[in-house]
Amino acid sequence: MVTRSTGKKRLVSPAPGNLGEVRLVRKPNQAPDAAKRSPAPPSLEPAAGGGVNGGLAFDPAEAVEHLRRVDPILGRFIDRVGPLGLETSPVLSPFQAFLEAIVYQQLNGKAAAAIFSRVQTAFGTGPDREIRPFDLVRAPDEELRALGLSRPKIAAIRDLAEHTLAGRIPPLTRLRRMSDEALIERLTRVRGIGRWTVEMFLIFRLGRPDVLAIDDYGLRKGFSLLYRKPGLPDRREFGMCGEIWRPFRTAASWYLWRANELLKYVFTDQGGGRRSAGRS
Repeated sequence: MVTRSTGKKRLVSPAPGNLGEVRLVRKPNQAPDAAKRSPAPPSLEPAAGGGVNGGLAFDPAEAVEHLRRVDPILGRFIDRVGPLGLETSPVLSPFQAFLEAIVYQQLNGKAAAAIFSRVQTAFGTGPDREIRPFDLVRAPDEELRALGLSRPKIAAIRDLAEHTLAGRIPPLTRLRRMSDEALIERLTRVRGIGRWTVEMFLIFRLGRPDVLAIDDYGLRKGFSLLYRKPGLPDRREFGMCGEIWRPFRTAASWYLWRANELLKYVFTDQGGGRRSAGRS
């Protein structure tokens, strides 16, 4: 299981359990690995998806056609992988989504899921086990620690709850109308929520069309493999290369995550050049 860490450590995509889920629909002629879920911290269960275009805020067919037109290398890889398989997961509330994100940080999926389930059992109400921020604010540290939460996560959860109660976390209807950068600026004020976490929310919960998480290790690794780079691109280089994919960088990201899965077995041929298994 791949995990995510913060600070200067690498970030590996995508981010569900907490923020969203990917379902990769296997086609009859696809390699078995292509049907696996995206590499992820924390857990990534198959998504039910929802609504038109899998809940995406853009037309996936239009996005794929654009990527084929502007980037022949990516276009050939798209032909190999097949249609865009990204689907969003429903948002119960921004508070619940980011609460789950905080719980999952730096844990493997199984451990994080167990802890979050205990939190839902203790504080959730109704059929969806929705958690109210007020209940977490007034809960003593000892009770939260007994559920498996570390002290730093308790501090982050309390900060998230306080921001929500103070109205500094917009409700979902208003949040959907905000720009990507406005959302990132607003939500990263909360302790324990960084830019990458919000970007995963934009992709896997809101289905925004033009998100490229330049800090994401899985994206940069997939880019390196697909374009046969000698090493990982730095953030600036990766961001500049990604400009060609606008306004559908979310779709490009999905295919780069697939490249990280499918092209990860790299070897050196007799001529000294790098080759990827399954590529000609």
